[in-house]
Amino acid sequence: MPQISVSTPLVGREDELTLLSDVLERARGGDARAVLVAGDAGVGKTRVLHEVAGRAARAGMTVVTGHCVDLGDVGLPYLPFTEVLGAVAQDERFAPVLGAYPVVERLMGGGSTDEAGDRLRLFEGIAGLLADLADIAPLLLVLEDLHWADQSSRDLLRFLLSRGILQRSAGGAPTHRLAVLASYRADDLHRRHPLRPLLAELVRLPAVERLELRPMPDAEVARLVRALRDGPLSDTTVRRIVERAEGNAFYAEELLAATGSGDGGVPSGLADVLLIRFEQLSDTAQQVLRTAAVAGRRVEHDLLRDAVGLPDEELEGALREAIGRQLLVPGEGDTYAFRHALAREAVYADLLPGERARLHGAFARLIEGRGPRAESAAERAHHYRESHDLASALAASLEAADHAQRVGAPAEELRHLETALDLWSAVEPSARPTGEGVDRVRLMLRASAAAAHTGELHRAVSLTRAALAGAGHEADSELAARVRYTLAGNLMSVDNLTAAFAYSSEALAMIPAEPPSRTWVWAAATHVLAARHVGENETARRVARQALSRAEELDVADAQADLLISLAVIEGDGRRSVEGRERLRRARDLARSSGNAPVEMRALFNLAVGTYESGHLEECLPWITEGLDRARRAGLLSSPYPMEMRYLQLLVLYTLGRWDDCVRAAASDAEVLPAAGGYRVGPALYVALARGDFRAADRARSLLEGPFDWMAALVAGIALTEAAALQGDAEAAVERMRSAVTLLTDDAGTRPHVTVRLAALALSAVADRAADLRLKGDREGARRWAGTASELVESARALAVHGGVPQGPEGQAWLARAEAEWKRAVSGPDPEAWAKAVASFDFGDVYEPARCRLRYAEALLAADRRAEAAAEALAAREVFARLGAKVLLERVDELIRRGRLAEAPAAGASLLTAREQDVLRLLARGRSNRQIGDELFITGKTASVHVSNILAKLGAASRTEAVAVAYRQGLIVPETTVRD
Repeated sequence: MPQISVSTPLVGREDELTLLSDVLERARGGDARAVLVAGDAGVGKTRVLHEVAGRAARAGMTVVTGHCVDLGDVGLPYLPFTEVLGAVAQDERFAPVLGAYPVVERLMGGGSTDEAGDRLRLFEGIAGLLADLADIAPLLLVLEDLHWADQSSRDLLRFLLSRGILQRSAGGAPTHRLAVLASYRADDLHRRHPLRPLLAELVRLPAVERLELRPMPDAEVARLVRALRDGPLSDTTVRRIVERAEGNAFYAEELLAATGSGDGGVPSGLADVLLIRFEQLSDTAQQVLRTAAVAGRRVEHDLLRDAVGLPDEELEGALREAIGRQLLVPGEGDTYAFRHALAREAVYADLLPGERARLHGAFARLIEGRGPRAESAAERAHHYRESHDLASALAASLEAADHAQRVGAPAEELRHLETALDLWSAVEPSARPTGEGVDRVRLMLRASAAAAHTGELHRAVSLTRAALAGAGHEADSELAARVRYTLAGNLMSVDNLTAAFAYSSEALAMIPAEPPSRTWVWAAATHVLAARHVGENETARRVARQALSRAEELDVADAQADLLISLAVIEGDGRRSVEGRERLRRARDLARSSGNAPVEMRALFNLAVGTYESGHLEECLPWITEGLDRARRAGLLSSPYPMEMRYLQLLVLYTLGRWDDCVRAAASDAEVLPAAGGYRVGPALYVALARGDFRAADRARSLLEGPFDWMAALVAGIALTEAAALQGDAEAAVERMRSAVTLLTDDAGTRPHVTVRLAALALSAVADRAADLRLKGDREGARRWAGTASELVESARALAVHGGVPQGPEGQAWLARAEAEWKRAVSGPDPEAWAKAVASFDFGDVYEPARCRLRYAEALLAADRRAEAAAEALAAREVFARLGAKVLLERVDELIRRGRLAEAPAAGASLLTAREQDVLRLLARGRSNRQIGDELFITGKTASVHVSNILAKLGAASRTEAVAVAYRQGLIVPETTVRD
């Protein structure tokens, strides 16, 4: 049989493949089955059938395929079965069987089978032939595109499935080792299609079932698009293709192929395909569809009726025709929708310009005639603009923006405000809307706020710069100050810190502090933030205290909250301290009472980060949950602080070792935050790399496309440095680390805190290279890499203590790892340095201490402390296996084999009694005294006594330290099986 080869990758469809694979398995066991596979054109039926056919062939089944072809009303009889028989005839195994059915050979030779007797003998002959073929080897018969099948082929299929090969004997004996998979296009089956009655008949048979391939989920379409393109694709490009393809694999491929053409419309080849069915309609039905296309994806019956201007009878006939041809589908509330958005786009693009403008004008007037409704403003704005009534479009756009703001939809508000700004200069001043706050500068400020709330931070900066150019140095100093401190805030969000400080300084200088005013208070609050970011901490403290006094005097609660947050961060021990977090709670309550959601979310974000930085990871999650819930209720999930909280949530899940939860949360975020860059994928990329999926490096590179994004650069830097280190590429690891630090260094030359982590990651590969060169006797090469290691560790040391304040537990842990890697590069493995690194990550982290344990085990083995090395290696292995960290799992297994560590005895076991060893093992699993008692059938008090004895014998001050000592001394070994 010919080999099947397809270039398009199969993505998703796990449930469908499981069902079809089960059908194959039952068929191989003698339970003949048939599946009718339905789906729209391009949804992936052929690709799924090819995959199943490939599986069948690999399982030893004979696979034969027949294709139906669209030959119009007069088709070639039995065409798909003739193709099947031709394939059978080419296989020498089946020659004797084929010769036993001369009636079948006559069909292959084009003989006549017109008479009823001839047809019956032919049908029985083909049924007998297929049964005999299935006796030689299990058989899979694939029939594609049944919607084009000729009448004779439909009759033969009816016979085979209802009376022939699927039929059981009277005694219920097994049938034949055969499966039939037949596909057809569901969207081609209009009401009078000749295949419809046959399908209705066949699905009632016990051995026949129907499988519908529905459109693919968005996440799977995104995976398909990325798999089809060798190079990286921007998130924006992928999102746009996914939105337009609506789950159709063929449409996604065509849209991807047209990427970069500069035309945002439907690709010409795809448009031709989409218009074929449209052009088969009557003239009246085409007129109705053209009018419906102007309305949009969905249109109400009454609105369409009034716009098209046809008598009811003619309209209903045209609609019935369009629905029958699967171009329109009826919806709820007397509406109609195009079956696929791209079909609507193709029909719309086919309209003449004048025709398009006329119909848009008709819809605008019809909607306006129903009375002014806020929810219809967006529709009216769109139709007025496309009909070139720009004054009406401007008024409706502003109305639509107001409505979007009221319902918490900042993305829609931004879209309508930008439309209004585009129209502003094209509309005569006398025709523009009037009222408070309705001028070009204030609209730009409002649009910049909407852009920030929806996560389009660079767009927010651009809009505020435009407002600054429009405001100039006009007499309204309060407005000029507002523009400048708004610009400062937006510049901070994209990490342009020096410029932000300059504009916040200008804003504060433009208006006097006395008498107190709200504008001065908010200008001061912004200046505090900007000053802190550029290291002007004393200025930040002074202005914050002064502004807080003014805010209390004016009773501006949300400004008080904002200033309290800043003071909580810059005074005392900051947000890591109990006092700092108490101040943050007060700020949250003030912001909540004032109804200022962005300030409330800032407080919640700092509460979450404070607990994270102090090493209380589990306590961090409730603050994140509260913050995201507040953002969700305010419609601000894409604004900066919720985005930061989303990333922090993923990071906490990753750090706690809840990797599957992390990946699921990232996938969920990808569906609602398609353009969020590093915020939504970072820790999930780290998981993918640890699990051996180095395609994550390509996804990380794509984050660097487009305008500079600090978080995207951070995530890409970590992921790319990690990927290079895991693959043993020291040169690339160092280059990626340095490149990331350069990108993330601000205008004032301040390097990012993540430098410590990046240096530790790069040092891992550098130390490997240096150690390898020493083993090979290349002292000069080892010396050069030791010099590189010293340079990297100095970078880490400098950043681990920033401005006299040491980083939190995580930063200090990364420094400990960097120091241990440096010693390994310079002089060889140092067990004590690695013991310190392991202990430093003891704040809830799961993966990093295991990584350090692997290095610790290597150092112990080099020092011939095999029992301790075995304990550390096996402890690390248990974590890697549980997390699915494939790369390091393979390395630790290699160490265990090479060092024969699985055979090493547990040193010092006599220190503890058998019961104490049982208690120690449960301590290592994190059990409480009560849980230990329940598992060992002793009281919690007795368990407490055993724990106290263990601590005393091991000289440990805490339960955690006792477990660490026990691991180092080999007193406990994780309960895992080492496989060769």
